[in-house]
Order: sequence, then C-alpha cells, then structure tokens
Amino acid sequence: MTDIATAGTFPLGHRRVTRLGYGAMQLAGPGVFGPPKDRAAAIAVLREAVAQGVDHIDTSDFYGPHVTNQLIRTALHPYPDDLVIVTKVGALRGPDASWNPAFSAEALTQAVHDNLRNLGVDVLDVVNLRLMFDVHGPAEGAIEAPLTVLAELQNRGLIRQIGLSNATRRQVAEGRRITEIVCVQNQYNLAHRGDDALIDELAATGTAYVPFFPLGGFSPLQSTALSAVAARLGATPMQVALAWLLRRAPHILLIPGTSSVAHLRENLAAATLTLPEDVIAELDRIGAASERG
Repeated sequence: MTDIATAGTFPLGHRRVTRLGYGAMQLAGPGVFGPPKDRAAAIAVLREAVAQGVDHIDTSDFYGPHVTNQLIRTALHPYPDDLVIVTKVGALRGPDASWNPAFSAEALTQAVHDNLRNLGVDVLDVVNLRLMFDVHGPAEGAIEAPLTVLAELQNRGLIRQIGLSNATRRQVAEGRRITEIVCVQNQYNLAHRGDDALIDELAATGTAYVPFFPLGGFSPLQSTALSAVAARLGATPMQVALAWLLRRAPHILLIPGTSSVAHLRENLAAATLTLPEDVIAELDRIGAASERG
C-alpha cells in the first residue's frame, strides 16, 4: 500500500482531504462516452483507490453519461465516512458524444437530481459549475444566473459546497459575490501554466485548486524533456508531473485518472517521490515559455 498521506491534506469545503485523490472520468468508454470495456476492472480501480487511502473522488453525471456515478455507487456505496465525492454540472452529452452547455435552471436542477440518484446520496458534498463558454478552456462570460441556481439548491440542502470548473479569474471573483467558492478546477500542469496568478490568489484565501490533465498540452519537446527527467529519477513521467504539482503549492489537490489498478498505484506513488532542487529548476524550464495569467 502506498502511503499517500505523505502528500499532506488540505481543506475541501467543509472537509479535509488527502491531496492526492482520484478522477473517475476515464472509467467511462472511449471519449468519456458509453460504458467501460471492462466493468469489473473499473469497479476494482475504485475500490483499490479507497483501499489505498484516497478520500477525494472527482466525477460527473455527464461522464458516460451516468456511467461513472453508477460505477462509483456500485463499487463503494455505502460510502466511507471520510470520502468526499465532487461532481460537476453545466454540460450535457449529445447522442454524438458532443459536449453541450446546460446552464438553464431546469437543466442544472435536473443534473443535481441525476447526480443524487446515480450516486445514491441525499446531498452532494461539492458541486462544481462547469463553465462552457469555450469547451476547450476558460473563457469570459457571466455566471451569475447558473451559479444562483446552484446556491438556491444549496439552500434547499441538496448541495453542501460549490466550486467552479474551467473558470477565469474574473469568474472566480464574480462567483464569490454570489456564494462561497470552495475550489477551482482548471487545466494546469508543467507545460500549461496560464493559471499561475490564479493559483497564488487562491492560496491567499485558502481555496483549493484542482488541476486536471497533468500531462495534457505538452509539445513533443516538452514530453521528451519530462521523460528524460523521469528516467533519471527512476519514475514515470506521470509520477514526476504529479510530484511537481504537489510541490507547486500546498492548496493544490490532485485527481489523476486511470482505468487500470496498476497505473492507479503508480500514480499514487507520486506522493512519496522527492524532487531535488536541480530537478525542480529543470522542470520549471519546461513551462517557462507558457503564457502566464
């Protein structure tokens, strides 16, 4: 068993979680659409994650759709008392597997109820509003109307805490004027450093930042540089990328995803990987040319 507790903990809303969690997106079929190729293997990954000490699972009812939440319920319900399940609303999948905005009050309310039903819970721990002004990355747009819907559902006792996903700094500030924002979930990694300023702002307020795609957006040259560092350390590129994120700031919570128990164990082992200062400097150079927010 990997001692992921060495990664430390940080508050996620009303709960404190281990900084190395698990993202369930890859448990759905290709393109995050349809059922998994091996349902038993998917269930085994979820159970192994919890057995390894993971107490933060990220999901959404639009993964599949419905697939990952139903797998989580099958594998883990009744849930351990310390398990925090974070979900997302704000998108719908088309029959062609497209990702479509779903910001209306009716769509958001239905999504919350779908998550409740498929996860088998009476209240959702954390719901992130996934912003869809640009499906590929953060883009400006008013969020008051959809976020107010979630705040009303929170007041009704269906949601404990609210976060934002795919959000800009301006949207985070707007969101805070409406309700407490307990986490921000955006793409960020060694090569994709546009959220550096936002991360520092969130640190000052004790707000969790949850990066996704730890190896996403790398150029071939950047991937080669990361692989060379990993080889010297006797680690995988993913382990090095995750260890760098853990070191980047203490309020960063990781949710690497996989559909393989072996890869899950490899990813969680990043908690114990130490990066020497010269390696940190080398890794920082990978993203040196990236645009900073």
